[in-house]
Amino acid sequence: MLSKTIITVTIIVGIFLAGCSNNQEEDFEVASDGNIDHVHGMGYAGNDNGLYFATHTGLKILRNGNWYETTKNFNDYMGFNAVDEGFYTSGHPGEDSDLPNPIGIQRSFDGGRTLEHLKFEGETDFHAMAVGYNSHDIFLMNPATNSELEQGFYRSSDDGDSWENVNAKGLAGEILSLAIHPSNSSFVAAATSTGIYLSEDGGDTFQIVTDGNDVGTAVFFNDDHLYYASFSSSPELVKRNVENGEEVAIKLPELEEDSPVYIAQNSQDENQLAIYTIKGHAYLSEDDTESWLQILENGQVK
Repeated sequence: MLSKTIITVTIIVGIFLAGCSNNQEEDFEVASDGNIDHVHGMGYAGNDNGLYFATHTGLKILRNGNWYETTKNFNDYMGFNAVDEGFYTSGHPGEDSDLPNPIGIQRSFDGGRTLEHLKFEGETDFHAMAVGYNSHDIFLMNPATNSELEQGFYRSSDDGDSWENVNAKGLAGEILSLAIHPSNSSFVAAATSTGIYLSEDGGDTFQIVTDGNDVGTAVFFNDDHLYYASFSSSPELVKRNVENGEEVAIKLPELEEDSPVYIAQNSQDENQLAIYTIKGHAYLSEDDTESWLQILENGQVK
């Protein structure tokens, strides 16, 4: 059985060191049946029913059972967050891009066809960043001092025009994933090398919600619940009510020495939940996790 230490190292290497509109445009999206690797984020971006995979070389999209890839903007999307109108991201420019390196914080409300610069272009690559699906509030860890921010945790409610430093008291371990509630930004969650942490005061203080022996691997909020994945002797996926703290364990597909690192739910159909794992597998449930369909195996489209 894979130890939690190896799980932690694998996630950190995979995430940190690997360095759409309703009408498709033929010159931007084309059919794809190839490999999808170096995934740095996943989510249902906008209202086009597409599940977006943010990769080292641009976007891959599963929509209505068909796979697509883009013909430009092959950017290395890090800190990717799907929102109701599209997505927010950080990362590095692709070979076809004239963006500075790193790209700071960018957003796209047209399925990735164009990117809008928000902050820190040419300064910072934010790996640990969360954006509210409806609010678009930003919570992030700044890895190093830049032109405006010292190293540490910050939140913004105006697309980065202003920033508030937060203490993140009680948060421990290497940050592997951050999530913020879609509309109530008091709720912030973190998956770290020492477990899953939850804040109910906008990130000022955190409490651990796992038993302390787990590695936290993924966090995701919908309106009512925090979904989190962790690994100790085996992977676990839990749905936690954000109001009363009640938890329900979700049956995972058979994962051998593996664990989810990204979780996404379709806001248009809440019965549809997707996970992406350390080993490059992805699974989709369309019946509220009663069953799972594998859509990627070792990064290969099924």
